[in-house]
Amino acid sequence: MASKGSSMSFSRKSYRLTSDAEKSRVTGIVQEKLLNDYLHRIFSSPEHAPTAATSRKPLNFQNLPEHLDQLLHVDNEDEESQGQVEGRLGPSTVVLDHTGGFEGLLLVDDDLLGVIGHSNFGTIRSTTCVYKGKWVYEVLISSQGLMQIGWCTINCRFNQEEGVGDTHNSYAYDGNRVRKWNVTTTNYGKAWAAGDIVSCLIDLDDGTLSFCLNGVSLGTAFENLSRGLGMAYFPAISLSFKESVAFNFGSRPLRYPVAGYRPLQDPPRADLVRAQKLLGCFRAVLSVELDPVEGRLVEKDSSEWQLQGQPTVLLTLAHIFHRFAPLLRKVYLVEAVLMSFLRGVVEAGTPAQAQSMVRQILDLLWLFMEDYEVQDCLKQLMMSLLRLYRFSPIVPDLSLQIHYLQLTIAILRHEKSRKFLLSNVLFDVLRSVVFFYIKSPLRVEEAGLQELIPTTWWPHRSSREGKDSKDVKDETTEEHRRRRAYERGCQRLKKRIEVVEELQVQILKLLLNNKDDNGGEASRYIFLTKFRKFLQENASGRGNMPMLCPPEYMVCFLHRLISALRYYWDEYKASNPRASFSEEAYIPPQVFYNGKVDYFDLQRLGGLLSHLRKTLKDDLASKANILIDPLELQAATMDDLDEDEEPAPAAAQRPMQALAMGGVLPLPRPSWLSSPTLGRANRFLSTAAVSLMTPRRPLTTSEKVKVRTLSAEQRTREDIEGSHWNEGLLLGRPPEEPEQPLTENSLLEVLDGAVMMYNLSVHQQLGKMVGVSDDVNEYAVALRDTEDKLRRCPKRRKDILAELTKSQKVFSEKLDHLSRRLAWVHATVYSQEKMLDIYWLLRVCLRTVEHGDRTGSLFAFMPEFYLSVAINSYSALKNYFGPVHSMEELPGYEETLTRLAAILAKHFADTRIVGTDIRDSLMQALASYVCYPHSLRAVERIPEEQRIAMVRSLLAPYEQRPWAQTNWILVRLWRGCGFGYRYTRLPHLLKTKPEDANLPSLQKPCPSTLLQQHMADLLREGPDVAPSFLNSVLNQLNWAFSEFIGMIQEIQQAAERLERNFVDSRQLKVCATCFDLSVSLLRVLEMTITLVPEIFLDWARPTSEMLLRRLAQLLNQVLNRVTAERNLFDRVVTLRLPGLESVDHYPILVAVTGILVRLLVHGPASGTERATSVLLADPCFQLRSICYLLGQPEPPAPGTVLPAPDRKRFSLQSYTDYISVEELAQVEQMLAHLTSASAQAAAASLPTSEEDLCPICYAHPISAVFQPCGHKSCKACINQHLMNNKDCFFCKATIVSVEDWEKAASTSTTSSAA
Repeated sequence: MASKGSSMSFSRKSYRLTSDAEKSRVTGIVQEKLLNDYLHRIFSSPEHAPTAATSRKPLNFQNLPEHLDQLLHVDNEDEESQGQVEGRLGPSTVVLDHTGGFEGLLLVDDDLLGVIGHSNFGTIRSTTCVYKGKWVYEVLISSQGLMQIGWCTINCRFNQEEGVGDTHNSYAYDGNRVRKWNVTTTNYGKAWAAGDIVSCLIDLDDGTLSFCLNGVSLGTAFENLSRGLGMAYFPAISLSFKESVAFNFGSRPLRYPVAGYRPLQDPPRADLVRAQKLLGCFRAVLSVELDPVEGRLVEKDSSEWQLQGQPTVLLTLAHIFHRFAPLLRKVYLVEAVLMSFLRGVVEAGTPAQAQSMVRQILDLLWLFMEDYEVQDCLKQLMMSLLRLYRFSPIVPDLSLQIHYLQLTIAILRHEKSRKFLLSNVLFDVLRSVVFFYIKSPLRVEEAGLQELIPTTWWPHRSSREGKDSKDVKDETTEEHRRRRAYERGCQRLKKRIEVVEELQVQILKLLLNNKDDNGGEASRYIFLTKFRKFLQENASGRGNMPMLCPPEYMVCFLHRLISALRYYWDEYKASNPRASFSEEAYIPPQVFYNGKVDYFDLQRLGGLLSHLRKTLKDDLASKANILIDPLELQAATMDDLDEDEEPAPAAAQRPMQALAMGGVLPLPRPSWLSSPTLGRANRFLSTAAVSLMTPRRPLTTSEKVKVRTLSAEQRTREDIEGSHWNEGLLLGRPPEEPEQPLTENSLLEVLDGAVMMYNLSVHQQLGKMVGVSDDVNEYAVALRDTEDKLRRCPKRRKDILAELTKSQKVFSEKLDHLSRRLAWVHATVYSQEKMLDIYWLLRVCLRTVEHGDRTGSLFAFMPEFYLSVAINSYSALKNYFGPVHSMEELPGYEETLTRLAAILAKHFADTRIVGTDIRDSLMQALASYVCYPHSLRAVERIPEEQRIAMVRSLLAPYEQRPWAQTNWILVRLWRGCGFGYRYTRLPHLLKTKPEDANLPSLQKPCPSTLLQQHMADLLREGPDVAPSFLNSVLNQLNWAFSEFIGMIQEIQQAAERLERNFVDSRQLKVCATCFDLSVSLLRVLEMTITLVPEIFLDWARPTSEMLLRRLAQLLNQVLNRVTAERNLFDRVVTLRLPGLESVDHYPILVAVTGILVRLLVHGPASGTERATSVLLADPCFQLRSICYLLGQPEPPAPGTVLPAPDRKRFSLQSYTDYISVEELAQVEQMLAHLTSASAQAAAASLPTSEEDLCPICYAHPISAVFQPCGHKSCKACINQHLMNNKDCFFCKATIVSVEDWEKAASTSTTSSAA
């Protein structure tokens, strides 16, 4: 039979059940005796033994209704009670009391059974209480945080600090802290985990209260409960912020019923009995076949049953479903009867047999039941399936999850059911993404991981890049054996998980089917509409937890979606040779500006979409033949003006805003439960599609297309895939794009959504899961330290040995648990296949950015997240998947590194990109890129013109962009070449704490001489490049060091207060950052002087003298502040405050020394003379500061040998591991030179009167006069001022020129005039 119910000519109305005498003749195809035997076989009563054929009443379709009434009759005692039950007070349908029985702010689900904490410690109770008898209810733990579950009386009063169990007559179990609560607390039970079922039992006959966890009793928790007049107990819970549970008072079958205890809500017993009897009749139909030729009944296996259109069988089924259909709309019966039956079908046969059987059953449901009945039944069935899949325990072979997924696949293979579920249930009512998630077992022993992975192992050292690693060759034989056994166990686990993953991919393949468009829209296009809404809700609801799909679900969904997407992509390529393979996939740039795909309010590279369409409308017309409707441009403008307004209907849909004073809230349908209406339904920025104004003939390249917008629901298959005159999603193809199609347009939209998913939450979750590996490393270090202490501990200290042995056991047990959990994480999140998926996404983004870049100004339409995903996916591949998998093993690794390097180098200063966040991300990514040898070599492999353009952008004046990140990039190109600049750990920390393995670690130096040469060439290139660059560097150095000094003054003052001192950690962090910036800026100056010394020393250049004077001034300022005896800097360094570890003499003094050595030792004789004169002429110069570098308190006498340094004083000679002998000799040479030059300058200097000193700096004599105003200063001050301002210091007149001024010349001129 066809899977589509509508393909049959029968309908329920065709089988209107009557007692017409003609009925038997019309349908009596089989003989009367055979019909009688058949109906008795189908509708036999299970309570009575089968009677002889002669004694039973003949059955036919005339008296079958009467027989069915008798068969389905239920005794009075089995009828569902409609009144009050003894021992229970309240409504018969038990739910949470969201009108008055709560405290704090809570979010309650639509069915009033699920609750999420939305305040500190909210409490809620049920609507029904009990005062006599034995009662039970179940709580499904959705999150494993702080909760207290139990019972309370109506007189209990709770608040934001005290909940269930904290008052008299309230009792609670807390599986988070493993305690029981009744005013006081004691240890009880065991820890719960997400997915556990807690059964809460109360026996008011004996006055006891107990709990069960997953059906296992935890023992009696409380005895001697208060009973009697006025004492009745309500189910209640208190839960902290963002914790969630779901109650089952009996509306669904209890997962773990307890003998003798009754659920608070009575099950529909009568209906349950009827449904089970009708299911028995239906089973009989499936297992009996009519043989009219032989006139007998044939027993056969139900899996082989086929509906062949026999009227007798159809009429029999019509009678069954006439009574069965209303029952199948009830939640309890669907889960207790239909779900159990379908699970049996799946578990009994092969997957093919189960799918065939389920398909026929669904055909019968659609055939004999009204549409609304089938729809309600399917909705409840899928909700039950999802709940069972999500919360079933993890068993070693994952059989429970496999059976639930197989049943889901069998249901979704039915076309009509699949389309209904896609359109109305999977994304609207259910969190269907759960079907693609494989939860991590929190209890290793219950998941059977001990049997799968009997031998545990963990790495001895972290092998991430930049840290020491232990090679496999250094392993002992025992370590090697354990590692190999552990890897084999991991492979066994991975194979079992892959079975589940393949079933999940099959589900998505069914949802992405676009061949099932007979009589309606294909599944893929329904999926696209729902998928886009799902993305929109998660993009707009970031930060609002109830509205978000959990990131761990999103990770699994992404991987399954990529597998299904690539399957269909390559399948299309197989039938269309001109298309591209999935390995060459990318998103064409026209998708970003033609409006066919909705990007909501996500930021574009060039800003807001409305702004781009107004400013680039001419480019759209000339390059893409697209005209924007003027009415829509006007609507967009008006919408921007009304950005903060919201229509009343939208505001009414937001209950959380309506109850600002606190209270219990009906839970808004999350992103996976509903599609909330947008406040501005016709927002231009939220347009989902652009369609043509229906031209009647193909368009030529010169014709312009006026477009209008469509909502996502209005799009048709033609709007997406296009037709012979309409390119669909690819409308507006720029001339740079090829004409041949990549693949089906709908797959392009799925790919675009996959990239967006990675950006929304997948990357953050990948980083979060690395925490398991970090925990393993921490415990491994602790275990090794404990074992070392055990070996060193004297045998006579038995007390210490006992404690160490106990610690060793604890660490070993924890490592066994974590290593097995790590195996699960590696199999589900960090496997080789998952790594290839992320790598594929990276390459998709790279190709997309490259194609978009070719469109010129239209590149601004690309959403920012494409660049973000390119950056973040590379970071994930490099940092998260090691050490098990290495990025270097990926195919095309070198080429991919080079392409990403080219993108970062070109776009970090791209004027088409305006967003501050994305520009910072590009800058930080480039800074990280040049830290590592492999990626730095990739930067060096990009074309020369791109390298030069990148360095030119780095040398642009710092005031125009975030200068700190730019400076880090330049510094990293220099590390390894500077004076004493080859360390990977801060030397001063290693001297004070050599045994501390957790000290901050820097990357190994990997300087780039090629990029340094480009920098030197550009600085020599023009007269303005070097001065503007160095002026900004010197400005920033002055600012950073001044800020640093100001902050350490505040820190010192706080430390000296008698009262309890407290320094804000943020202030310490900012202080350390300013210090690090000062050091890095000094290193950039050192690099500049080394590469292009003539910028400072060739005074033929107009700005050289000014730059050298400014440099000398700043160097003297730094030296004086840092080297003064018992000064502010010394005192703060001595405090060793956490957060200021990097602040010390060594980093900053070696940077200053490197600059001085380059100026005074390595330069030409003329340059050395100029540098010396400028340095000594600065009034802040102190020779004592230079002596401090070598640990000498005072300058040595001329001709004497330098004494040995004082061990208690700072000296570069103490850091011989980091400073070479040659470098120390150069410092000594510099000191001798400055000592001699200083003595000569002191002997030759003449006193200067105060009148002749510069009125700005009071350090140098007046040497320049400004024209036309005639005011005077020294050349250094006016030249520095003119770098940034053209106005006079004194009168603010515009300075036209600056002339030399000498006092003698001025005096003679004045005398002549007199």
